[in-house]
This record gives sequence, C-alpha cells and structure tokens, in this order.
Amino acid sequence: MTFFLVLGLLGAALFALVASEPGEMILGMPPERFADLAFYGAIAVALIGTLAAQFRGQWWRGVQALAVWAMLLVGFATIYSYRFELAVVADRMMSELMPGRALVSKPGEATVVRRRDGHFIVDAQAGDARLAFIFDTGATSVVIRAEDATKIGVKLEGLVYDVPVSTANGRALAADARIPSLSIGGITERNVRALIARPGSLRENLLGQSFLERLASYTVENNRLMMRGRSQ
Repeated sequence: MTFFLVLGLLGAALFALVASEPGEMILGMPPERFADLAFYGAIAVALIGTLAAQFRGQWWRGVQALAVWAMLLVGFATIYSYRFELAVVADRMMSELMPGRALVSKPGEATVVRRRDGHFIVDAQAGDARLAFIFDTGATSVVIRAEDATKIGVKLEGLVYDVPVSTANGRALAADARIPSLSIGGITERNVRALIARPGSLRENLLGQSFLERLASYTVENNRLMMRGRSQ
C-alpha cells in the first residue's frame, strides 16, 4: 500500500511539473521548490508507512523510531548545511594538534602554530614533495638540505657550492638553485630562489627571505605565525 501511495505522489508531482508552463508557480511555489517538496514528502510517506507496518499494534515504539529517524535527518541536514564552517573548525583543530600544519583561513593566507621548542616548523609543498622548514627571518634565502633537494628534482651533480651560509653546525657552503613552486597553506610562490646545502652540512630546511619577501606580510602573534600572500 505504501509503495503505491509513494508512486502516486511522485506521479502526480511529475504530471504537475510537466503540465505547467516554464517558470509557472505550482501551488504557490516555484517549480524547483515544488519538486523538492514532493521528493522529500515521498520519502516521509515511505518512512512513516514502513514504520507503521513494522510497529503495528506497538504505536509507542513506532513513535520512538520515527523520532530517532527525524533527529538523524535533522542532524545530517545540519552537518551538510554547515559543512564549510565545520571544515574550517576541523582544520583549526588539526593545526593546534599538529604544529607545522598550515591553517588556511582564506585564499592567499596561512597560519602556523608555534612548536613547543619555540620554533615555527612549517609544512610546505616544494615542487612534488612535502618538506618541513624552520621559519627563519635571518636567512637571506630558502635553504634546502641536499638530501631533500633530490626529492624535488634538483640534481646534485654539477652543483657549485660557492655561497656561504650560516647553519646550526656553523658556516657552510651552498649552491644556487630554483624551486618550481613553494606552497604553504593558501599561498603559492613560483620559481623561488633557493640554496642547496652541501650534503651533511644542514640538519633542517630553512624558510628564508627569498620566499618571505614575496609575501604581502607576515606577523607573529599569540604563538601563531600569520602569512598573507600578494594577489595570486
């Protein structure tokens, strides 16, 4: 019985849509809203009919089951309606739990939480590889370990290590190179100058001025590094 009732409801709605003129109101509603109402109405009729058949003679249990289904539908509808806001909240939670993960509040921006040791460790996409960098305003350039340079397609053979750099291990020499792209959160810079440190001379990659000077701004506030790119 329920099946035929649902079929009749959908058939009547389909007939009304086909018979109406384009843009004509149906029962005081635009065609799109009328179609949505008919679809969800058919689902409601099918659900109520199924519950009535299953809990015949046990109406209270049927009401309880209907209430549970109603709460589930409302919950799913709420999650879907606020899916973008919830994604931002989830991203913010992940950035707090995983320092270095860039929170994207809007296109062209990125926020990174300070690590417990006091450093900002920034996860970045360098070419085709994910690399971690120490935020270092004192470094004149992005500096990459030789071991990581190979991951982004830089060939070590033929590099000339003639540029002096300061590292945690002291002074070292590095070679000039170019990174096709460097992305942090919602910020992407292309053809970024970088220095490739001599193998074994650098323990961590440095995010220096050859990237930072391209930004519109970067500030540190409340243990957060906030970067804003120029117009992409």
